Amino acid sequence: MEATPHIKRILQRLPDSPGVYQHFDADGNLLYIGKAKSLKKRVASYFNKQTYENGKTRLLVKKIADIKFIVVETEVDALLLENSLIKEHQPRYNIELKDDKTYPSIVIRKERFPRVHPTRNIVRNGSEYFGPYGSVKTMNAVLDIVRKLHPIRNCSYDLSAKNIEAGKFRACLEHDLGNCKAPCIGKQSLEDYDAGVDAIRDILKGNIKDLVRTYDDAMRQASASFAFEEAEEFKRRKEALQKFQAKSAVVHPSIHDVEVYSVISDPSAGYVNFMKVMDGGIVHGQTIELRKRLDESDQELLEYGILEIRSRFELHSPEVYTNIPVRSIVPEIKWHVPQRGDKKRLIELSERNAKYTMLDRRKQQEQVDPEAAQHRVMETLKKDLHLTELPVHIECFDNSNIQGTNPASACVVFKNAKPAKADYRKFNIKTVEGPDDFASMAEVVHRRYSRLVQDGESLPQLIIVDGGKGQLSSAVGALNELGLMGRVAIIGIAKRLEELYFPGDSVALHLDKRSESLKLIQRMRDEAHRFSLAHHRKRRSAAALRSELDDIPGIGPATRHKLLAAFGSVEGIRQADEADLLKFTSLKVVQAMRTHWQEKEG
Repeated sequence: MEATPHIKRILQRLPDSPGVYQHFDADGNLLYIGKAKSLKKRVASYFNKQTYENGKTRLLVKKIADIKFIVVETEVDALLLENSLIKEHQPRYNIELKDDKTYPSIVIRKERFPRVHPTRNIVRNGSEYFGPYGSVKTMNAVLDIVRKLHPIRNCSYDLSAKNIEAGKFRACLEHDLGNCKAPCIGKQSLEDYDAGVDAIRDILKGNIKDLVRTYDDAMRQASASFAFEEAEEFKRRKEALQKFQAKSAVVHPSIHDVEVYSVISDPSAGYVNFMKVMDGGIVHGQTIELRKRLDESDQELLEYGILEIRSRFELHSPEVYTNIPVRSIVPEIKWHVPQRGDKKRLIELSERNAKYTMLDRRKQQEQVDPEAAQHRVMETLKKDLHLTELPVHIECFDNSNIQGTNPASACVVFKNAKPAKADYRKFNIKTVEGPDDFASMAEVVHRRYSRLVQDGESLPQLIIVDGGKGQLSSAVGALNELGLMGRVAIIGIAKRLEELYFPGDSVALHLDKRSESLKLIQRMRDEAHRFSLAHHRKRRSAAALRSELDDIPGIGPATRHKLLAAFGSVEGIRQADEADLLKFTSLKVVQAMRTHWQEKEG
């Protein structure tokens, strides 16, 4: 797209350095913030293209009236600056964090005799927050274990030393039930209460192994001092912690203080899953949804998601695992893409959680907007096959012939990823002798699209040929004769390995067996095969009946129908007695049938 004189002057003075650029419209509104390894090359790329990845990018470029930029030292600095500017300004064309769900966390309040309770509202007032938890059930299970091990208050009294000494409070039912040691009336010292909160903090952080060791040492010391009741209490706490740890441990205990991130995406959004691992157990987890604006890559989505999650929950783990490579956003962190073992299993678990969230959001969306699923499948197919247009209209061809008899072909049509049965077409092969699939394919493709061109009808965005390189080459030849190559995309699908072939490519494309793109192609191929085979069988049946009955003088359609209905088949008619045949037709026709079969036999 041609740049304006003003934009051209800006492009000329852009440095070949890392930085952040900002696009503005004619009214001064900020449209988009981007990062670049080279500002000169990246920004210029918006204006030297004839075609764009999607309509949103083309629309953005049309609106750009001014560009500002900030030069930084490194590409990582550009990423961090871009992230902070996006959060501050939230431009229209940047990734949108869609976070309509607030996840529960556990807070240790900043106060004397701190309360520990669930919350969904994070306030930066010095209180400590732990989470997020994927569900309230998981969070409550953690709260239950910490409250059983270390009773804490749940009242909102101001437990200042002055108020306690003045006797302003009295013990409540929670003290009678053993759920609180009544610090409000001086029955528990601040030091003892804070020691319990310190232990709770360790549990919430996932530092269970050290706490188990502490309880084990305390149990032995109490037992050696003959304080058996105290030793029994430490033993109870130790066993409860070990049981809790066993439930949360999913990998090797040596994996300690690690953050795990993974991303999966569809054409409209990316889903970044986060898990915090301590001592081999997953202690926190969450998936966030990021709405795409300009066809952002998975790497861009993951990097944005990591920065958002680490900032939101103040994470400081020294090691991070990801499912795809990312830039070292924080240099002092060790970044890994695990390939095997327990670490790889953690990544796979994270990916499953991200995929579950994606499928759940899709289901919700499709209940509100049923057409959303069809559009998503078409967008996915466009991306997987590198098409220039959205494949709203797709046609698929299949040939059928058995031992070279009655060759037939069929074309099925899908529009908006659904069968358009009124547009299906059957073909009887006219110019090909014998079983020649290649020539048959060339004939039907030529007939189909010469007719569409002649009638001025719209062409499909994609043609699928059931067969390998030979059938595809024949179809391409027919399109070349019509001057349509380049105007319509065409692929072939080979049955055995579900290989996809493009014209001129010797290496096949293999899509993921679970991908929606491959499932749509397979569905069309199977539908074309069914429709073609049904047409072929009908032709064979009609040909078989004609050779036996329609060639006999005196037998018309009405007589043929009556005889077949009475005797079931041509062979049944041939074996029937003359008296039985005379009930349905004349003596002359019966004699003609006898003469026909006698001549045929010999």
